[in-house]
Amino acid sequence: MKLALTRRELASMIDSTLIKSTATKDDIIKLCWDAKNHHFATVVLNPCYVDLAVYTLNGSDVKVGSTIGFPTGTTLPEIKAEEAQQVTKLGAQELDMVINLSALKSKDYTTVKNDIEAVTNIKHTNPNIIVKVIIETNLLTNPEKHTACKIAQQAEADYVKTCTGLFGSAATIEDVKLMRRTVGKNMGVKAAGGIRTLNHTLAMIQAGANRIGTSAAVQIIEEVPKK
Repeated sequence: MKLALTRRELASMIDSTLIKSTATKDDIIKLCWDAKNHHFATVVLNPCYVDLAVYTLNGSDVKVGSTIGFPTGTTLPEIKAEEAQQVTKLGAQELDMVINLSALKSKDYTTVKNDIEAVTNIKHTNPNIIVKVIIETNLLTNPEKHTACKIAQQAEADYVKTCTGLFGSAATIEDVKLMRRTVGKNMGVKAAGGIRTLNHTLAMIQAGANRIGTSAAVQIIEEVPKK
């Protein structure tokens, strides 16, 4: 697939991710240094390493992103709200939260919206925070994906995101297209889950993603020819 982006432009669309529960401090430091060197959009990691990432990335153009309600999304909205507050105090600038899938499957859409708003409400006092809502596409029907995207949009999230990559199959081009059609041009779509090559990354962007989440960020960006 033809690359219409420079290496720097592509890097600015990538969230370099390390969410393994076995990740060490040295792993996080390496993630951050690689992100600095390649100018990725963010590093995304679990809350316990936000402060380390903020310290390591100090002075760089890379933002720190934290997971919220990860990985199942079944914690109480009050817990998600507190988690969001704590990690932003530590310096996180982007939040990748998992939707309450149980409520969505139960058609309890008020609970779904309230759950998302527990996190997006942080933008009232800190409008620069970016909130991405993980809808776990591989566990939803197409109508459920559509509904989840619409609720996230109503709750004033900045992005809808395909999946955590931890449950079942990975993100698909069809899902990204569906999400982009649903939210229109003015909301972000993040593709994540199983994206490990440059061609796959470009296909997701062509389908409508404007952010890519991957644990293979360095591998992908190094496929781009240097000019």
